Amino acid sequence: MKYFGTDGIRGRVNSQNINGNMFFKFGLAAGKYFTNLKKKKQIAIIAKDTRLSGYTLEPALVSGLTSAGMHVFTLGPLPTNGLAMLTKNMNANMGIMITASHNQFYDNGLKLFGPDGLKLSNKIEKKIEQLIDKSISNHMADTHSLGRVKRLETGTDEYIKIIKKRVNKKIKLDKLKIVIDCANGASYKAAPELFKSLNSEIIIIGNKPNGLNINKNCGSTCPHIIKKYVKYHKADLGISFDGDADRIIMCDEKGSIIDGDQIIAAIAMEWKKNKILKGGVIGTLMSNYGLEKFFKKNKIRFERANVGDKYVKELMQKKKFNLGGEQSGHIILGKYATTGDGLLVALEIVRALNTSLKASEFFNVFKKTPQILKNIQCKDPNILKSNRVINAIISSKKIIKRQGRILVRKSGTEPVIRVMGESENIRLLKKCLNSIIKQLK
Repeated sequence: MKYFGTDGIRGRVNSQNINGNMFFKFGLAAGKYFTNLKKKKQIAIIAKDTRLSGYTLEPALVSGLTSAGMHVFTLGPLPTNGLAMLTKNMNANMGIMITASHNQFYDNGLKLFGPDGLKLSNKIEKKIEQLIDKSISNHMADTHSLGRVKRLETGTDEYIKIIKKRVNKKIKLDKLKIVIDCANGASYKAAPELFKSLNSEIIIIGNKPNGLNINKNCGSTCPHIIKKYVKYHKADLGISFDGDADRIIMCDEKGSIIDGDQIIAAIAMEWKKNKILKGGVIGTLMSNYGLEKFFKKNKIRFERANVGDKYVKELMQKKKFNLGGEQSGHIILGKYATTGDGLLVALEIVRALNTSLKASEFFNVFKKTPQILKNIQCKDPNILKSNRVINAIISSKKIIKRQGRILVRKSGTEPVIRVMGESENIRLLKKCLNSIIKQLK
């Protein structure tokens, strides 16, 4: 698609599509699409992370939406799933999260949700794209039908109420010492308030956003930080969120980093034991092969979706599974949420640990197949269509066949080509990946 990637719209601020002019067009087109559905109420709610550029992009987006006749509620900084939950609870037509997730501050973007709290399908995104490229005058509402704007200051409180009620409103965590890294992002208010309300002993880091430090040497993309703090404070658990808190990476009391695959495996076994798991588990093309073998051994159905939590959720719905996620830490608890939510996942984990079980005992339930992932910067956007690259990939897959697997794909969130391989034969795997990388460069 022209504007949308695997997770909304994303890019460098004030270049190409991420600027005030384009955000006005995005708001106008999205507003036009939803007002065309002719529902009685025309409401959009907007939340954001803590990037400096949010101050530039949010007013432009609001202007576009109100110009199309949408009434807008702005929530300020809030985790992405908080926005999704409130979109549904407020019976809004749509919800828009202004964020670039785990990217650095100089990027920003949009994630769009429908009235059901689900990310918009590719079909709807394509329809909105078609409206973006049409004349602005076609989308303008009559002057007496323009939208109004109101700021809601209670978004964080309402979000916390919802997730506590869905998981267990009586849960208490007074037995645990937890280190929480908010990535200087959207969870910097919600996470401390949530865990303090549960009587847990918490050490908070990454909760002083200045507009420029989101995801900078902190959060889920820098798990060594949480590891250092867990060991220093002798904590029971470390929790790292990303910039919009839809991802989570953890650290056990011994300092071992726990990625999304390990978290999913642990939750799946807990849910199977408690007869909560329905159908099976959805992973992605990037999920570790060791996870697939583990589920097979434990008679849990496992299927792979395309990369992106939107595609994970779509396959969960199709297969009627209630658990899915990505190695990166996007985890969807279908029993409670419509999209990834780091805070919800954290609550689900600590509830199990509060019974005196150690994190190192709860996690690490399967042996990971050695995996190598390289992100290659490529100026040519069509490099994967090159014959020499295609031949290198085909040749490498033939060599590694029966000993592992190789996946090469264009990232939907960053301007890189991701080259991933898995095998117990590390020497052979490196040789295969290097032959592909050489052609990409």
